[in-house]
Amino acid sequence: MYSRSSSCPRKRSPWVITVIALPALLWSLSAQADILPKLPKLPTLPTLPPLPKLPPLPHNLQIHGFASQSWLMSSGNNNFFGKSSSDSGSFDFRELGLNASMRPLTRLQFSAQMLSRTAGEGSPGNVRLDYGFMDYTYFSGESSQLGIRLGRMKTPLGFYNDTRDVPFTRPSILLPQSIYFDRTRKLALAADGVHLYGEYRSDLGDISFQGGVVRPLVLGDEAEAAVLGGQFPGHLTPDISYTGRVNYDLDGGRIRFAVSVSRLNISYVPGAGDVLQAGSVNFTPLIFSAQYNAERWSLTSEYALRRLQYNNFGAVPNMDFYGESYYFQGVYRFTPAWEGIVRYDVLLTDKDDPHGKKWAAARPSRSGLADTRFAKDITVGLRWNITPEFMLRAEYHHVNGTGWLSTLDNPVLGNLDQHWNLFSILGSYRF
Repeated sequence: MYSRSSSCPRKRSPWVITVIALPALLWSLSAQADILPKLPKLPTLPTLPPLPKLPPLPHNLQIHGFASQSWLMSSGNNNFFGKSSSDSGSFDFRELGLNASMRPLTRLQFSAQMLSRTAGEGSPGNVRLDYGFMDYTYFSGESSQLGIRLGRMKTPLGFYNDTRDVPFTRPSILLPQSIYFDRTRKLALAADGVHLYGEYRSDLGDISFQGGVVRPLVLGDEAEAAVLGGQFPGHLTPDISYTGRVNYDLDGGRIRFAVSVSRLNISYVPGAGDVLQAGSVNFTPLIFSAQYNAERWSLTSEYALRRLQYNNFGAVPNMDFYGESYYFQGVYRFTPAWEGIVRYDVLLTDKDDPHGKKWAAARPSRSGLADTRFAKDITVGLRWNITPEFMLRAEYHHVNGTGWLSTLDNPVLGNLDQHWNLFSILGSYRF
């Protein structure tokens, strides 16, 4: 047998060494601490009052917005929404909008949108109230509802006037100019007043209506140039006017029909040294709309008959004539992200003088301006929905006539080309 020699020390495990050394180390640190000078005691900081809590946003408040930037290049007529010459084009077409809605009560809702639009002399980019109204639902059932709106509201004309501000809800960069004039946009877009609305849903389709008594928005150079053809010392004032639309939808919107009519009444107050007397203008558009929607394609057409009356202006003779407008539009959705559009659009200022020859012959000083009384536009476009929030568009127009060009952007009408082209690209973001 073997036994351990007393001369060979026993190996201790590391944790045993730690247990033995730890008290000695603590005693050493304590002794050194007694030698070091004492640090002064820091003063006690005063207790600050709690920050006030901000009130929470109403749970039903919704805020949305959009921003779009376009580039346009035109041939011949170089002032479309800015200096759109064929040399470099123009980036002077942009739209910015912020809207909010809140429903403090089940039947009561407030909605408003602020808009900044830069598009030539008529829209210099100033921020303004696009719409703002109170909506009270008087009755709401399983198949019907009835309500009232009070404030500044979009004029219910055609399929697109209500939502024409938001690029995502338009079928193209430019709406059909024969129906939705951009040169008279503010006049037809919205008005202050009161609207009644209602809806009835059944197996035979859905019928809805909206209409009321309003005062049109006539302030600004754009409205004066559109109504009077130029700038004068006086100003336009709104009179009591009327507007309404009836919609019929079948099979969840697969087939849609609408009839819209408005009666806009405007007076003119002469200024100092004015050549015009206190006259009045009555504008009565009647629009018939139809649309068919399939899984991949949609067909849309609208026809407008517009009565225009000028009375008691003195230097401007009394006039009473009918304008005519229509378009045919096809949209094809190649994929959920890509769609194309083709459209033929016709504007006739006077349907009894479709090419403006009678109008020019009666005005020798404007004998070469017959093409300002009509416009025929062929449009081809492409849309790419990159994400649900971001979209790109490209669009080409071939136009015969200058009937929908603004006189604010093109004051010298004799310099316009009857046949011209327009190419545009738009990028838009929404949230």
